[in-house]
This record gives sequence, structure tokens and C-alpha cells, in this order.
Amino acid sequence: MKLLIIRFSSIGDIVLTTPIIRCLKKQLPSGSEVHYLTKPSYSSLLSQNPFIDKLLLLEDDLAITIKEIKDESYDAIIDLHNNLRTLTIKIACNSKSYTFNKLNFRKFFLTNFKINLLPKIHIVDRYFKAVEKLKVTNDGDGLDYFNPTDALTLRLEFPAIPSGDFVAIAIGGQHATKRMPVEKLIEIFELTPAFKVIIGGKEDQDVAEILEKRFPDKLLNLVGKMNLHQSAGIILMSKKLLTHDTGMLHIAAALKKPVFAIWGNTIPDFGMYPYYGKYPIEYKNFEVKGLGCRPCSKLGYSKCPKGHFKCMNLQDSNAIAEAIA
Repeated sequence: MKLLIIRFSSIGDIVLTTPIIRCLKKQLPSGSEVHYLTKPSYSSLLSQNPFIDKLLLLEDDLAITIKEIKDESYDAIIDLHNNLRTLTIKIACNSKSYTFNKLNFRKFFLTNFKINLLPKIHIVDRYFKAVEKLKVTNDGDGLDYFNPTDALTLRLEFPAIPSGDFVAIAIGGQHATKRMPVEKLIEIFELTPAFKVIIGGKEDQDVAEILEKRFPDKLLNLVGKMNLHQSAGIILMSKKLLTHDTGMLHIAAALKKPVFAIWGNTIPDFGMYPYYGKYPIEYKNFEVKGLGCRPCSKLGYSKCPKGHFKCMNLQDSNAIAEAIA
């Protein structure tokens, strides 16, 4: 068989598809090919995956991508993104397809009316429902992440990385309502003596500089200084990761590291909490339950729609500090 998996973005969502890639390649008949279509900006997540036979990159002109797909003559398309562009591709290519159900109608009811109709299963297991007709099953080996930068290379480039135990902390998040305010981070950092290495994108540098000035002897600021694989290397070297609802959460789970996840406007019930498969790795979700406004979105906002931001401001700083101590 020759199959094409489609997932355009983003970091966490792509990492969450890796069990599908692995199980298709290992369980389909010998000689079967597994190809993957994604956006060019996420190609580094998949370029070293040994279970992918060919990586296709989405073109700005969708017609070019459609022609490339037609030329490959796939037996089936596995659509794990499920949006208008993937629908256009499937119709244009006229291939057999298996499509992931995003449950957007149920998410709408949850975010707008606080009626939770979502199934109590992880999104990885929902991905497997999309391919169950191919008789491919979850092997329980969790997520994959290939090519994190090794410790020796990192220490040569960043000699300030501590040689002893430290906690990695991903301070960023795609939306403001997924990120803890800097005042809350300071409160948590003051409660634990653990040495911290903070990571994040260039957009997080202002917050990182505030934290660096406040804790000059108990913190290493690598925010905005590393690429994705280097940040993954820091997570691999750490004892555990403290993070918001971001792609770093899933990279840490793929590397089998303990994850402590802070949830703001989103909730673990969306099915994207740390996933380890059959491995009994420690993880904990921190969330403010009982708020009538939460979840307010399946993604996030640039600021709290209600103005109070209770989902982050009321987080239990003592419990979080104790978990990462």
C-alpha cells in the first residue's frame, strides 16, 4: 500500500500523530509506503522520522500540491487535519480517504454552553479511530520525537547549562490566555529552590528578562536563543518540564520526561494532556476548576474575554512549586 498522512500544523498536533506514522509503517504489509504532507515550517519535526518514506511540503499554490499528490497515485489519504484545504485535496485527488473527526460541534457546545459531550479519550486514540478500517492498532509505545540536540553539543554552545539536576520551564504559549502572567511565575519561582532553565520563543523574551533579573543565581535564560531541536535537548537533559498547553508538553511526553502542565482557558478534556502510552511516567495537570467561563475557547485569545483571567491568576502556586521542587 501507498498512503499519505496529512497534518499541516502545529508542533504539538504533529507530534501527536507520530504513533499513527509508526504503527502504519510497522503493521502494514512489507513494502508499504507512508508519506506525510505538512507545512514547510514544521518539516524539521518529521524530516528525521525513520517511519516516513517521503515528506511532502504544502505549497502556497494548492494546485501544485494537488498535482504532486496525484502523481504519487496513493491508495488512500489519511486526513488528520480535516479542514477546507484537506477536503479540497481529497475531492481533487478522488482517492479513498480516512478522516479524523475533530468533534468541532461538541467543542462548540463545551466552549459556548459548558456542556461537555467530548469522549473521555486522548486525541491519539481518536486518531487511531480514523485508521481502524486499515486494521492498524495502537502499539502503546507513546509519541516519537527524533533528533533532539545531544547534551555535549548543547553544553559546548551554552556552557552555562548546569551539570546537576534542573527543571526545564517552557514559559511561552501561542495565545496569551494560555500563558501564566509573569507575576504568577515569579510567585512560583520564589517558592522552590530548584534550579530552572527557561525556554521559549523570541516573543517570550520580555518575560524571560524579567525573570532573569529577579532570579540571577537560580535561573538560566535560554529563551529566544535556541531552535526547536535544541529546546528538545534541554527538556531531555532536565529532570522534568513545567509548561503551559503548548507543543513543548508533547515533545516532553515523547521524550518520556515527567510533565507538569498548567492549563488556562483550555482544558485537558479536549484530549491533549501528556500522553505516554503504556509507560507509567509521572505527570500532573494544574487547572482552576469550577469557573463558569472556562473553557472559553478551544485555542485561546490575546487577552481574557472577561478581564479577570481567573483561570491563571487563581492557580495554586504552592502546589505547582511543590510539584517541581
